[in-house]
Formats: sequence, structure tokens, C-alpha cells
Amino acid sequence: MIPPKYADVIKPVKDLFGKDYPVGFTKLEVKTKSVTGVNFTVNGAQDIKSGAILGELKAKYTDNANGLVITDSWNTKQVVSLQVEAENNLAKGLKLDVLGTSTLDASKYSLSSNIQYKQDNIFSTARFDLLNGPAVTADVTVSRQGVIAGAEIGYDLVNGAVTKTNTTLAYAGPDYVTALQLNDAFGTLSASFYQRVSSQVEAGARATYDLKKGGEAKENNVVAEVGAKYSLDKSANVKAKVNNFGILGLSFTQALRPGVSLTLASLVDTTRFGENAHKLGASLTFEA
Repeated sequence: MIPPKYADVIKPVKDLFGKDYPVGFTKLEVKTKSVTGVNFTVNGAQDIKSGAILGELKAKYTDNANGLVITDSWNTKQVVSLQVEAENNLAKGLKLDVLGTSTLDASKYSLSSNIQYKQDNIFSTARFDLLNGPAVTADVTVSRQGVIAGAEIGYDLVNGAVTKTNTTLAYAGPDYVTALQLNDAFGTLSASFYQRVSSQVEAGARATYDLKKGGEAKENNVVAEVGAKYSLDKSANVKAKVNNFGILGLSFTQALRPGVSLTLASLVDTTRFGENAHKLGASLTFEA
């Protein structure tokens, strides 16, 4: 069995606490597909506080016969990008991609390359920033009988310095994931847990302890959070989360009709209930 890539080891936890909470923004997403197989995605978001609007148009073409995916995008910050991906061309389990971005006036640009290799019990990636640095970030996960171990390291080739060090030890069961992580050059210790309790209920918890602060500021050393998702039916679900600082998150998602869904969300500071310290957000998605 192929393990998840390093960034996805605790993906169920990240999705439970991160997805469906578009707080602070009003978002619109439209997805369509042409008869030639090109997928178009239009994203728009307005910052509720500042009124600033950001939009993006993305086109993605997939050539299954040759294992190629070509994606180009343009956004309202005048940044264009082109990504070319090739999978299983040179070897089974090997994926290569090149991503280039540039502003329209060419004042800012970047070029990066990614190598991904996966086989039974191992998943490794390497990302090369060819212009800013150059720098490389590499990670690997290995698994056996549900146990997943992984590590990630970043290295600045110019200065000869390690820029990132993260490690993960996890266990994935049929309906749950639990993990322990040392991140930020062993500066923070994190524990997380996710379980699909039933077909309708998902629950999870996570906590992060700042090892660098130690006993200096005990009240701020730990950030702990619990969350849950309940599916009302096939077309609607509610989510809730709360942390030890009293920040309560609530979310409701409803499929209005096939291909159309609406999400409403809020973050409420329960310690400052009567103040202007709360955030609202909404997201509307069309897919055809």
C-alpha cells in the first residue's frame, strides 16, 4: 500500500478544521468542462473588511494517453503561471512537473520543479526553487501495517543552510488517523486525531505545544482545538470547532441543486461576545 505524501499524512485533520470556513471573505467559484476535456475554474473572493477583490481564471488540460497535465492561470494581481506535469512516463510511480510564474511586466518571476516518486510503502518528493535561492525541499514517508513515519527538510544551496526540519509519526486505521509531529526545527510539538465515528459524524482534535517558550508564558504555550462534522443528509452538513482561547467556529454547507452549493461560516470570540471581534463569510460554488 502506498502511504500518503508528507503534506497529506494528517489531511483528514486539516480538512476537518480548515475546509468550509471561508471566514472574512465572500467567495464565488465556477467550474466548467469543455467538450475537448479542458477544465475551467473561475475563483473570486472579496475581503469583507477591506473590500479588496481577488480573482483567478484557471484552465487545465489532461492528456491521459500520454500522462500529461497542462495548467495555466491568470489572476487580478497580474500574475500568470504555467505548469506542466508528466506522470508515469519515465518510470512507474514517477511524476515530474515544472511551474513558472511571472507578473505581466516581468518584474517578478519564479521557476520551480517538483519530482515525486511513489511505490508500495514509500512516497517521496523533492521541490527545487530554481531562481530564488536556489533551494530544495525534500520529504519522504514510509509505512508498514498502518504505521507512517515521515520527515521533511529544506536546504538553501547558496548559503549552505538548513531552512526547514519537520518530522511525523502517525498511525492510520480504517476509520481514524492519529499523529505526533515535531516541526519548526524541533521548536513545536503537535498531536492530532481524527475519526469517522459513523457515516454521518466525523470528529477530531489537535494541540500544539511551543517548546521554545517553555515555561515562560504558560498560558500561551499550548493551542488546543476540538472539532466535529455532522451530515444532516446527502445534501447538507454542519461543522463546529472551538479552541482553548474561546474562538468558536461554525459552518453550514447546503447543496442547493446538483452542481450548486452554498457555505456560510462564522468565527465567534466567546471571550469578547459584545465586541466587534467576530468574523463571517460565505462561499457559493457552481460546477457543471
